[in-house]
Amino acid sequence: MSATTNDVVAGEIEAEQRHVDRVYAELAKAAARTELVHAEGMARGQTDRRGTGDPREEELAGLFERDALVFSATKRRASLETQHEGLVFGRLDLDHGDGGPEGVGDPDGGDGGDREVRYVGRLGVRDDDYEPLVVDWRAPAAAPFYRATPVDPQGVVRRRVLRCQGETVVGIEDDLMVAEAPEDMVVVGDGALMAALSRSRGARMRDIVATIQQHQDEAIRAPARGVTEITGGPGTGKTVVALHRAAYLLYSDRRRFESGGVLVVGPSAAYTAYIERVLPSLGEDSVVLRSVGDVVAGMTAQRLDPPATAAVKGSLRIRQLLSRLSRLAIPGSPDLLRVFVMGHAIRLEKSDLDRVRAQVLRHHHRNSSFDAAAQALAEAAWAQVQVPGEKQEFVDRFVDSGDVEAFLREWWRPVDPREMLLWLADEALVLRLGVLPGAEAALLAESYRLALREGTWSASDVALVDDLHARVGTVVDLPSEERGFYEIEELEDASQYGVAALRSGRDQAPPRASLEPDEDGFVRAVEATASERISHDPRTRLLAGRIGSVEEYAHVLVDEAQDLSPMQWRMLGRRGRWASWTVVGDLAQASWSDLEEAAQAREEAFGSSVRRSFHMDTNYRNAREIFALAARMIREHVPDADIPEAVRETGHEPVELSVPRAALPEEAREAVVALLGQVDGSVAVILPEAWRHALEPLSRLDDRVLVIDPLSTKGLEYDATLVVDPDAIVAESPGGARVLYVALTRAAHRLTVLRPA
Repeated sequence: MSATTNDVVAGEIEAEQRHVDRVYAELAKAAARTELVHAEGMARGQTDRRGTGDPREEELAGLFERDALVFSATKRRASLETQHEGLVFGRLDLDHGDGGPEGVGDPDGGDGGDREVRYVGRLGVRDDDYEPLVVDWRAPAAAPFYRATPVDPQGVVRRRVLRCQGETVVGIEDDLMVAEAPEDMVVVGDGALMAALSRSRGARMRDIVATIQQHQDEAIRAPARGVTEITGGPGTGKTVVALHRAAYLLYSDRRRFESGGVLVVGPSAAYTAYIERVLPSLGEDSVVLRSVGDVVAGMTAQRLDPPATAAVKGSLRIRQLLSRLSRLAIPGSPDLLRVFVMGHAIRLEKSDLDRVRAQVLRHHHRNSSFDAAAQALAEAAWAQVQVPGEKQEFVDRFVDSGDVEAFLREWWRPVDPREMLLWLADEALVLRLGVLPGAEAALLAESYRLALREGTWSASDVALVDDLHARVGTVVDLPSEERGFYEIEELEDASQYGVAALRSGRDQAPPRASLEPDEDGFVRAVEATASERISHDPRTRLLAGRIGSVEEYAHVLVDEAQDLSPMQWRMLGRRGRWASWTVVGDLAQASWSDLEEAAQAREEAFGSSVRRSFHMDTNYRNAREIFALAARMIREHVPDADIPEAVRETGHEPVELSVPRAALPEEAREAVVALLGQVDGSVAVILPEAWRHALEPLSRLDDRVLVIDPLSTKGLEYDATLVVDPDAIVAESPGGARVLYVALTRAAHRLTVLRPA
């Protein structure tokens, strides 16, 4: 680049810097105004009352105003702080030769005439005269920034992307939308998209708001109703397009989607950590991010079942087993009731109790039917007495009996759906339920014995707990038993009872005690700290907290949708009964084997909603050399795979090495060191479980190195990857070659493959 050209570019950057400085000055003013509102809010509702009477009506109004002002100011302050980085990222030069609306003029304040300069950023900013300095990227006025093309310029002459570090403009890239630029217009760079593609990858996903292409923008701004499906091969930007769509929907209909909620579901905790920055950077922090192991509130699961076990748990066949399980008697509960009522000896055998239980569960959820169970037992007991004219009195006496209540508290106690799932650790019980053959019953039982040993759930278990919760209901507290006359209500006033030994809680801390289930599932009082119980008792870790009611959302976004099992689709369907959907996927990358059964469950979740689809066919992530290797592999196994076109070349072919098995750890170390020297960003070592122990130390070579299993790389990307033992990855993965395809397409710039000889 010549000195003259350098001077021209420097002049353009300086002009843009002046406008950016002006924007940040207005942002500072807005922050100051926000602090004033916050301070005013805190001052509202204060009172000089020193008594203990109820507040006056005007004081209550002040408290309400305080809360409203503080909430609004706090939210605005968080928004301003979040958007501070890279606030202004785009500029449009538009030609309104038809006498259209005047713009904001050029950045130096001159008269633009028929030409408008429009800046685009993460949120809208106006000056003191309420003139727009920056247009929010989601506003209709910003749409030409993404949709203008040389074929359809939409009035745009030049589209400019500003690259900023903090508040400083460090570079600009222009796209010209007309055949020839006006004489007074400078065009800089080779294009914003290719510049963005060459950047290194970090630990968190970047938003692509500055480089969205036209076909991506059409998906982002599609109507909210129904199901919007975004498909495409690896690296086509499906995920970021979907996340930008979520931000756009919140902007376009905030009342609906903010009040109803937006749920974003990804394949793993690593995925949610990777994308968590994107939506806040686009101006949204009201979105719930969950992995499939975190969808049910009260549960967290990251462990993956072996493929054969996951296939059993994910199939719709398991529903019949769960239905039968939900109707079982609680293991260890009493199976005989003997009681005297009004002089009559009542004896209800196991068969009688089973009949009563089946009768109640035909019409009620187990956890909300304590009173119904008591009435049904009373009817069964009355059937043994049959004394004319005494039925109502008998039923009332039976229900009020202390012995009957004590029996009910064990026989019909509320059951946590997680506890119910752990009953399946008994292989004999699984076989008795009669749904699974012996080999699959053994796999299922062993998986819950493993859970009880380790104190962790698998991701597949979460959908089963959700299904059981729908069948048995939320755990509720039973009515408290009546207190004796000797129980003291208020300890601080115990002296009136002549009890001098009692001290208040301020003087002496009570022993720490908690209620937790023992081996038989019954609740006992245990004196221990919470940390001691959770760290030492696997069962307690599994049953910690409480499963609440199902949270429903106004919009559900599902990424890597091709990996969801039928049971997981049913779990999401319960949360999106009235929702619109955005669904992202690529069947060639599926890790769930029975795609037909999954499609059936998926359609049931969507219901009769209108469908629309958008296909992404350009691979922006992988260098052409890397993707060629991955494409050849997947075509051998999935001939109809959706293969996008990679648009970038690096001149570096993937490195494929076959090494002796014993030498593989050292060869892997050398490969990682080489990759660290070749790229500036992250390096992932993607390996099968068999090599985990031997190669885990590679993560200590550099903080840019990550050792990870293939399934956990879903939706992620790195500057370089080392893929270890591809044949073992295929053998251990539920999706076989499709999961290897995922591993081979995570690298943006460099790829090395190690095969043990």
